[in-house]
Amino acid sequence: MAEQTRRQFLRSVAALSSGAALLALPPGCRGAARKTVPSYLKDHAMAYATDPRAAAIEWFRAARFGLFIHYGLYSLLGRHEWVQLREKIPVAEYARLKDRFTAKKFDADVITDLAAEAEMTYVNLVTRHHDSFCLWDTKQSDFSSVNSPAKRDLVGEMAEQCAKKGLGFFCYYSHGRDWRHPHAPNNDEFPRGSARPKYDEPQPEYARGKDHDLQKYLDFMQAQITELLTGYGPIAGIWLDGIAVPENNDPGKFKCQALYDHIRSLQPQVLVSYKQGLLDTEDFYAPEHYAVPKPGNKPMEICTTLQKGGWGYVEGAEHLTADDLMQRLAWAAHTPANLLANTGPLGDGSIHPADVATLREVGRRLRADGFPAAVKPPPKPSRPKKKPKKP
Repeated sequence: MAEQTRRQFLRSVAALSSGAALLALPPGCRGAARKTVPSYLKDHAMAYATDPRAAAIEWFRAARFGLFIHYGLYSLLGRHEWVQLREKIPVAEYARLKDRFTAKKFDADVITDLAAEAEMTYVNLVTRHHDSFCLWDTKQSDFSSVNSPAKRDLVGEMAEQCAKKGLGFFCYYSHGRDWRHPHAPNNDEFPRGSARPKYDEPQPEYARGKDHDLQKYLDFMQAQITELLTGYGPIAGIWLDGIAVPENNDPGKFKCQALYDHIRSLQPQVLVSYKQGLLDTEDFYAPEHYAVPKPGNKPMEICTTLQKGGWGYVEGAEHLTADDLMQRLAWAAHTPANLLANTGPLGDGSIHPADVATLREVGRRLRADGFPAAVKPPPKPSRPKKKPKKP
C-alpha cells in the first residue's frame, strides 16, 4: 500500500470508529459525549459519561502497547540523553545547541502512522527532559523548539495527529530534575539522585545559597503542565520523571499531591504517573525495563528501549529486533503490564531505520497471530556491590 494511501486509510478508520461510538450512546448522553469524549476513549464513551477517570483507567488496562519518544537537543549529539550531566557540559554551552535544532524530518503524521501500524494504542512524547528544552510553545521559557530554527510546536503536532487517529497522547515531563532552571533542585539541598551535573566551576545561571527558592521551580512546573493540559486538547496522561531526587531526599518539599490534584482538576480523564510510584496516589506505575511488585491492583506499564544503552539517540548503538520486542511483550503480559517501547529519533527528527523495521514487523505479527502468550521474564540483574572506600 502506498504511503499516502495508507495514511488516508488509517485516518478514515479512526473517524468512522469515533462516530460509531457516539451513536451507540443512549439518546440522553449523545450531545455531551460528542463534545467531550476523547477519540482514544471512543470505546469507553458510556463509562466516560459517568466517570471519566475510571473510563480512562479501564482503557489503560487494555491498552497493552505504546510508543515512547525521546527527542531533544541531546539527539543532535547522539551520546545519550544525559550527555549534559555525564560530560559536565556548561549550561551556556549546552544552550547553544538550540541554534542547531531544526527537527527537519520530525513528522508526527508519519510517526503516529508507524505506531498504529505496530498495533500501538498510545504515544508518550518527551515534552521536556532534564535539560529543560521544551518541545512546545511555552510562555514560561524561551528555551523551546518554537524559538529554535525549527520554529515548530512539536507537542501540538503530535497531539493533533494522535487525536485524529484515536491514539492516547501522554506527555512525559521532567519533574525531579532540571539542569537549567535557576531554582531547580540543587546538589546542596538534594545531594542524592543526580539533581544537577557536578560542574567543576559554579554555573552563573544557578541561584545559590539563600537565593535558591525551590518554590519558584514548583510554580514554573505547574504553569508549564497547565499549558500542556489547557492548550492541546484531551491528554491521556502526565508522565513524570526524575523520581530519584524527591524519593531519596525529602519528598514533601515537592508538594506532589497538590500537583496531582491540580492536574486532575484540569482534565477529568487524565492519568498521572511518577515512575514506580512516589506517593502511591498515582493512577499507574511505570518502572523501567522490569516490573516492580506493588500492593493493590493499580495498572502497570513497563517502559523499555528499542535501542540498547540509552533513551535518546546513541550513535552506533545496537537495536532490538522484532523477535526481541515480541519477547518483551510476552514478559509484560506475565506481569501483567502494558509495554511502552521507546525510540530515540536522530538529530533531524527521523526515526531510526532499525526501529521502523522492527515496529512494522511486530505489527504484522500481531495482526496475524495476536499478542504473544505470557512468559515469565528473567530476574532483574542485581547491581554489583560497591567496594568500600579505603580509609
